[in-house]
Amino acid sequence: MKSGSLFISALFYGLLMLVNPVVSLAGSPFLTDDPEPGEYRHLEFYIASQSQITRHTKNITTPHFEINYGVLPDVQLHLITPFCYSQNDEVKHYGYGDTELGIKWRFMNESEYIPMMGIFPMVQVPTGNENKGVGNGNAQYYIPLWIQKKREKWLSYGGGGYWINQGKNNNNYWFAGWQIQRQIRESLSLGIEVFHRKASKSGDKNSTGFNIGAVINFSELHHMLFSAGRDVVGPNTFTSYVSYQLTIGPGDFE
Repeated sequence: MKSGSLFISALFYGLLMLVNPVVSLAGSPFLTDDPEPGEYRHLEFYIASQSQITRHTKNITTPHFEINYGVLPDVQLHLITPFCYSQNDEVKHYGYGDTELGIKWRFMNESEYIPMMGIFPMVQVPTGNENKGVGNGNAQYYIPLWIQKKREKWLSYGGGGYWINQGKNNNNYWFAGWQIQRQIRESLSLGIEVFHRKASKSGDKNSTGFNIGAVINFSELHHMLFSAGRDVVGPNTFTSYVSYQLTIGPGDFE
């Protein structure tokens, strides 16, 4: 096994997707994602938590588990299995949430003048209990396009897509975001994102907000990711994210 001690994360309180009564999961550690799939034959494993907190509600994954695997040089398979805590005033519930499946395909590699581009369609399978606030009750589908460009120690990516949000009083809606980050040192990157989201339910408001985040690399295998922010237009919602990431390649444990 390569050098580097195993870092264990014990506190998980995380990120949200602002308007949904159930936490919606996205790219780590931001809502905005990138078009770059995991390395071929490499596995990324996350133990994480995401949350949305308002004056009267709390929706938290405690925890959720994420697996990404580079099945082909430009293709990544994706799975999230969440355990969710939901609180609306004094009513509290905990249980298994909606399972997320996806496939990321990079169809354009980056060159000096051309950005990297890719799509990342996903489906959230309604495995959670809608009546207890830990599930949507219907399948949701997301069809996004992501763009990325690197320059020396700077990395910027963004884009967005369309959510097909089935169910009573639900709206189909658009999400768009953009992120920029800088590598401060080999073991640390800092970034900020801004995003806008149309209302996902009838009577809700559109949301515009930001998150500030960091990625800490303890070794090639062990990483820690954080972000926190809030909406500046829309519901008065606080967001945060924390996760431990293990990256495994062929031969890492031989």
